[in-house]
Amino acid sequence: MFKKKFRFLGLAMVLALSFVLAACGSGESDGGSGDGEGSSSASLGEQVDYKITGIEPGAGIMKATTKALEDYESLAEWELIESSSAAMASELQKAIEDKEPIVVTGWTPHWMFSKFDLKYLEDPKGVYGEAENIETFVRKGLKDDQPSAYKVLDQFHWTSEDMGAVMVDIQEGMKPAEAASKWVEENSDKVAKWTEGADKVDGKEISLAFVAWDSEIASTNVVAKVLEGIGYKVELVQLDAGPMFTAVANGDADGMVAGWLPLTHKDYLEEYGDKMERLGPNLEGAKTGLVVPTYVEADSIEDLK
Repeated sequence: MFKKKFRFLGLAMVLALSFVLAACGSGESDGGSGDGEGSSSASLGEQVDYKITGIEPGAGIMKATTKALEDYESLAEWELIESSSAAMASELQKAIEDKEPIVVTGWTPHWMFSKFDLKYLEDPKGVYGEAENIETFVRKGLKDDQPSAYKVLDQFHWTSEDMGAVMVDIQEGMKPAEAASKWVEENSDKVAKWTEGADKVDGKEISLAFVAWDSEIASTNVVAKVLEGIGYKVELVQLDAGPMFTAVANGDADGMVAGWLPLTHKDYLEEYGDKMERLGPNLEGAKTGLVVPTYVEADSIEDLK
């Protein structure tokens, strides 16, 4: 009889202990989700500390994002962080490697779209506008001073896929000039169209301004290689967007193939457009906006809460 009572008491104690442990486990889980960290119930804003990773201050996409912060109620608590194109890409890569959420200012063409699974957030208010073109501008008088260079710059035109191939090679370790040479060698048919009617020269100097975006590093180096192929000595001048337009307008640089319009460089076009010659698009279908990895559960800017 005593043994039966003992067994019954032991079983009751085990059951009671099980309930206590279960309760403790439930409490710990609730406590872990209380501060939002590591919790699937935390909003995207909470997970990224309400921060959008941007690029250089003054860039058109930064101005558009500042406007988005004002126009979208969903972004009322958000902050745009200034950095650089390279720093933004580095933060994006780190977040993807760690499977963490992130929101960045992005654009295409860019190598990150070739390397990572990314998506643009829908922009129902149209803050970022429609697709953009990348345009070529030259200083006034270049057609008379350097007709061969003018003809190449005027005929330069390629696709996002072309540019993407150069950008990926650079991102994977090639020097820009090396990646440009590779592309030029592999695309002689397109290069022949750009140089058609351009006479060879003997060491004439020409300068090209560019902003240090991956896309413009690629395009400017490719154009430089093509000009070198017909005898030019090319100087590449890296500047911020404003000084780039100023340099061409003032004649301190002969040209550039890096004008994003109608939105990104709108302000600079309004200020300097009548002081330069506009040769038109060298690439169509460029785009800017807010970008996230595809695993982020947001499809629109209005989902950023």
